[in-house]
Amino acid sequence: MTSSPASQAPKPAGLNDLHAFAAVARTRNFRQAATELGVSPSALSHTLRALEARLGVRLLNRTTRSVAPTEAGERLLARLAPALAEITQALAAIEDLRTSPHGTLRINAPRAACDWVLAPLVPLFLARHPGMRVELVGDDSLVDIVARGFDAGVRFGESLQQDMVAVPLGPPQRFIVVASPEHLARHGRPAHPRELIEHPCIRLRFPNGTFYRWEFAQGDERIEVAVDGPLALGDMRLMVQAAEQGLGLAFVYQQYAQQALAAGRLITVLDDWRPAETGFFLYYPSQRLVPAGLRAFIELVRERHP
Repeated sequence: MTSSPASQAPKPAGLNDLHAFAAVARTRNFRQAATELGVSPSALSHTLRALEARLGVRLLNRTTRSVAPTEAGERLLARLAPALAEITQALAAIEDLRTSPHGTLRINAPRAACDWVLAPLVPLFLARHPGMRVELVGDDSLVDIVARGFDAGVRFGESLQQDMVAVPLGPPQRFIVVASPEHLARHGRPAHPRELIEHPCIRLRFPNGTFYRWEFAQGDERIEVAVDGPLALGDMRLMVQAAEQGLGLAFVYQQYAQQALAAGRLITVLDDWRPAETGFFLYYPSQRLVPAGLRAFIELVRERHP
């Protein structure tokens, strides 16, 4: 059995139609309401007639001289006005996020990048933009920043996805091979990267369980070595400490070993085979409609690392 039109539920009204009704019911003047909405009085009248037809209820009594809400119109306006005010406030808050840095900026970065390039930037950023908060997550795994809810990430250039926008962040980073003098006295000094397979090495284990293959370069020659050894760690700070204790050769960022090198607790080897230097990049998903907080942080990065 087919229901009659009178028994069918009215089609939902659009937000623009409800705004139009509220403006007329509030001002009780089509011309004034049309000016507020930026439309012609005739277009506004057509919108209200279509809304009434869709709802099946007269909302406004109007003559050539005046307009006033019906009882149904008064009831609708009483419920509608607070809701529309809430929507207006919500849109204003979004506009505030667009125009000035407010809210939370979430960044995912390797721990080395947190230590050397982001640690000096974040306090300066927060001092400039007191309405901002920063969540900085140190993570050496390759994560999907969009799926994990991050605004931006930091990675080396070669590991960036092609659909990301990248901004250089800090100077090139340098890897070195180090060992303690005592370890080299016992096991000798490797003269070529391929000799590393005969030496005990401290391996770097990534969060996904894989081990880093040590990379070397000399001129046009590139070599990767799958080293072995009695110890595997997931933190280069610990690798430096283990190397100082004579547990093996370690392949680390130079900055982590700087103090131990200066004190003579560690010595570099294979200096002629150091890999090509590479730098960090701040990356984010799109150049379109970048949030004000992220945009301000990008400007700071470009200012400090032109």
